Amino acid sequence: MNNSKIWLSSPHMGGNEQQFVNEAFETNWVAPLGPNVTGFETDLEAFLGSDSQIAALSSGTAAIHLGLILLDVQAGDEVICQSFTFSASANPILYQGATPIFVDSEEETWNMCPIALEEAIINRIEKGKKPKVIIAVHLYGMPFKVKEIRAVANKYQIPILEDSAEALGSTYHGQKCGTFGDIGILSFNGNKIITTSGGGALVTKSKEVKNKTVFLATQARDNAPHYQHSHIGYNYRLSNISAGIGRGQMQVLEKHIGLRRSMHQFYHDYFETIQGVTVLKESNENIYSNHWLSCIVIDANVLGKTTEDLRLALEAENIESRPLWKPMHLQPIFLIYPYYGKSVSENLFANGLCLPSGSNLSENERNRILNVFNRFF
Repeated sequence: MNNSKIWLSSPHMGGNEQQFVNEAFETNWVAPLGPNVTGFETDLEAFLGSDSQIAALSSGTAAIHLGLILLDVQAGDEVICQSFTFSASANPILYQGATPIFVDSEEETWNMCPIALEEAIINRIEKGKKPKVIIAVHLYGMPFKVKEIRAVANKYQIPILEDSAEALGSTYHGQKCGTFGDIGILSFNGNKIITTSGGGALVTKSKEVKNKTVFLATQARDNAPHYQHSHIGYNYRLSNISAGIGRGQMQVLEKHIGLRRSMHQFYHDYFETIQGVTVLKESNENIYSNHWLSCIVIDANVLGKTTEDLRLALEAENIESRPLWKPMHLQPIFLIYPYYGKSVSENLFANGLCLPSGSNLSENERNRILNVFNRFF
């Protein structure tokens, strides 16, 4: 019996990536600029629409860091961040010497709770420190409550840095995720819906902001015949070789989104009749998730088994699954920082599991997953 590893979310090539990479070698464009970088940015701008301007960068983390800089976050400032997320959403706050203020999730989308967000803002203002930026995340490809979060942000005149690292292709009321924030970010890490191996992008509607992003990402070199620097710069630009992979991946993006959504439907159909298991899904027809990862929550009181029991059952068959993100306010490095909300994110972490969701999962691999489920449930 074939017992090869079934990964949670592995890279899935489309076939033409090598062509773009070969062109980069043949033309000696192996630097962090070139036709693939420009072409990849153009492809992303066309896909996102909404007058988007894209700066291709070395990672989504780099995009968040530059986003904070562009939004004038400095040492001593406070930045509100969704607690239920990957650490890359929060780490750049510390890069700037700023203070993260963590906010709980709501149960519908698992993303930032608008009520807890406003409570946090009011309390921080009462303490004499108005937050500088709000980092809101579309977790697992599920759009956050854009209307409600934007209403709070506008009320207190705080810009939104939209972390769309996991949500390329997801939409909210027909508009692409990544285009709702004052600044948005994307990720093309190896496990994302499309990949450049490592890479990311900053999304803006301003050509001036894009140009400033590229300036900062290429060591902030002044316009002079010699190397002159009037600003702190970073080596954050995407290479032309990596961008070539991205151009090939853009050709299959819609297909890959469809395949991820098909995997989600596979899980939805299976768990529909099983008491004690809830699948994360869209709440209405105005929400469209790419379902980058398909996730479940198990009620151990109903089922008599836990998500850890299921994870171990899958692991025994060489199938990768993973607990949901451990909230930032529970992480050792972030324990000292303020947290607002209840225990939604803590309960999700305690009872949730990410299931294999790759766009390249075969029928045989689905059957192997199904066999584990049938024995377990």
